[in-house]
This record gives sequence, structure tokens and C-alpha cells, in this order.
Amino acid sequence: MRRNITAILLSALFFLPGCKEKQYKNNFNDPLLFSKTVKELNNVVRQNNFPPIIASRNYAYACIAAYETMALGDARFQSLAGQIKHLPAFPKQDTANVNFNYAALLAFCKVGQAVTFPEGSMREYVGRLDSIADAGNMPASMKKASKVLADSVASHILRWSKKDHYGQTRTAEKYNVTDEEGRWVPTPPSYSQALEPHWAEIRTLVMDSANQFIPPRPPVFDMKNKESKYYKEVLAIKNAGDSLSDEQKHIAEFWDDLGTRMNVEGHVMFVTKKFSPVGHWMNIVGIAAKQAGADFSTTVYAYAKTAIAVFDAFIQCWDEKYRSNTARPETIINKYIDDEWRPYLQTPPFPEYTCGHSTVSSSAAEALTNVFGDNFNYTDTSELEFGIKNRSFTSFRQAAVENNWARFYGGIHYHNSCLISTEYGKKVGALINERLKMKK
Repeated sequence: MRRNITAILLSALFFLPGCKEKQYKNNFNDPLLFSKTVKELNNVVRQNNFPPIIASRNYAYACIAAYETMALGDARFQSLAGQIKHLPAFPKQDTANVNFNYAALLAFCKVGQAVTFPEGSMREYVGRLDSIADAGNMPASMKKASKVLADSVASHILRWSKKDHYGQTRTAEKYNVTDEEGRWVPTPPSYSQALEPHWAEIRTLVMDSANQFIPPRPPVFDMKNKESKYYKEVLAIKNAGDSLSDEQKHIAEFWDDLGTRMNVEGHVMFVTKKFSPVGHWMNIVGIAAKQAGADFSTTVYAYAKTAIAVFDAFIQCWDEKYRSNTARPETIINKYIDDEWRPYLQTPPFPEYTCGHSTVSSSAAEALTNVFGDNFNYTDTSELEFGIKNRSFTSFRQAAVENNWARFYGGIHYHNSCLISTEYGKKVGALINERLKMKK
């Protein structure tokens, strides 16, 4: 697949109109090239089993590096330095003889592979970008100047990224599992330990703090009173899961986005991989940018704003998850109603309240609505590569609302949790739109 994309790009160079010496300009002005570059990082994230919260960090820093490089060459956009928390001003850059789009791609790749693993995970792809520059007759002096700029911006972003407390959370204390009723415990089939219980300690990008938006308390655990809100929520999700229609199953599968799924067949266990929620929304950015006819700079801008919104939304959500520590529906139903019941989707390894996918989806939807407008009709083709048919939406917000139902139909979140998550994800997205002055 990679070779095919490169071959198409290289062959196209020789059929572009205009003088031969301008071929590289036409090629690097193509916004689809940036979307393909983000997709390359998406593949690295998926292949190396990055959980969604860590993936949000990978995309955010890489997209910010690309945005800052692009903004140096496009007067319509301004730096995020001084707007994003603790991001210092960039040193004065020599921008003479630079192809800013090529440099933005290189900066994205340098940061993207530095915050993922294995080391040099995007080196081959960078080589393909270099080959496109060479085949398009980019002057050697321009190629060198572009690389110097990309390295300078990427290095600045990486120095800043290392102060976000990520390293410290790698060795922090693990989640304490107890037998307290209603408290989260590991779930089948893998019974994995709680994922990233200290993510709320990660430095936010725009929010004042992880607990700037604290949701209301979840319903009080009560499986004795059948009239309690908690009991009704549990019964609603069981009843829905027992009678799903084909359409409801499709909605659940389409928004599943469980990056690593553990499959159990008899005595055999194996893993299948898909996009995380972040990867899915990064795909949606590319789909929207293409449909809107966005130019290269606007495409980079859309990715950066969405990645920032998702990053902070995950921190807000994880702050609440490990405050409330609520058990998953599967745990409660198995213990109090039916010990053989299983949700339609596999339960991810962290507390139920609030819903991560609903939170980041509504935050991303606010960012994208701000860039491309409301009532934006599009067809989401993201899941085709996993054998799941497309779904069409009349707006990004409609897609986020459908995601609520997907988590409920999937049997992994109470509907109350999804509704509140959407509300608070919107708050995060609205804050990003209000505070970040990216486009002049």
C-alpha cells in the first residue's frame, strides 16, 4: 500500500502543468499529502498498540509542530506560543528559500516519531517525502533550508513536550483494586489493569487545569432499590443489549474504536487492531478538509485545532474517571442480574464514568464545526478498511451524538454517562475555540 501511494505521487509529478522546476510546488501544495502523512502516524500508533489517551498526545504535539511551521509562511495564521500553556516563543527563524509545506510535513514526522516508538518509525516515510521533493526538482538549497526550519521547530516542540509530566506518570502508583460495591474492577476477557490512572496529572494545553470542568456526581450505587436511578440505568443497558437491531449493532461497531481487542476462541487468545477514537477523528478531519476543498494551510490548521481539543478532553475525562471510579455495566450485571451476560462491544480497561469516546467526540465536533461550519454533510469512510460500512452525517455534532448511542448500544456505558460526557466535551471544545486565536 505504501509503495502504491508513493508511486502514484511520483508518477503524477510528470503530468502536472507548468514548468518542470515548479513541479515540487504543485505537489507540496496538495492538502491530501498532509492527510496522508497524518494517516501514516495513525498506522504507527495502531501497529504499536498505543492506547487512545497516549495517542492523543502523539497527534497533538505532531500537529502543533506542523502548524507552527506552516504559520511561519502563511500570514493568515499566527503562532500558538503564549496561547497554549507554557509554550514559549520560538527563536527567530531563517525562513529564506524555504518551502513551508514541505517543512511542515517534516516537522510533523520528526515530532510524531519522537513521541512514539520504535525509534525512527516514520523514517521510511520521510524518505518518500524527500524523494517527492527530488523528483519535483526542488533546489538542493531549498530542500536544506526547509529541513533546517523543520528541525528547529520540531526541536522546540519536543523540548516543551518533555515538561508535560508524561515521564513521571510512567512510574506512578497503579490503581488500587478493592471489593467496594460499585467501584471499578478489571473486566473480561483479559482482566487488564486500569489504564492511565494518573493521566489527569498531564499538563493541559488550553484548560486551566484537569478539573476545570467537573461533571455532576454519577448516580449513587444502589442495586437493592429497583426504583433507584442507578438500578434503572443498569436495567436499561441490559435490556438494550439483549434486543439490538442490525442498525444499532452497526452504530456500535462503527464507533467501537477499541484500538486493541482481545479475542478469545476456546483456548486461543489473539489480538486484533483498529483505530482509537483519536485516530477515527483524525480521519474525519481529513475527510472534511477534502470535501471542503481546504488548502494545505487550512488543512493543517483543522488537524491542529482538533488534536488540541481531543488532548484536553481526554485529560478532563480521565480526571473524572479516577475520581468517581465507577464499575462497568458488565461487572454489575454479572454480579447482580446475570452472570453470563456480555456487552456487544468489549469493555475497555478503565472506570465507566465519564465516557471517553463521547467526551472527545463532542470536543472534536466543536473544533471542526468552528473550522468548517455547522450543517456540514459528509460520509465517514474511516471504518471501511476494517470491513465496516460507511455512515453519513449532517454535521459533526450529529456524529458526536450518534457516538453516545453507540457506547450505550455497545453495553459499555450507561446512557446518562454518555449524555453528560457530551455536554462536558462541548465545554472543552468551546474553550479551545474561544481561547485559541489561530486564524487572523
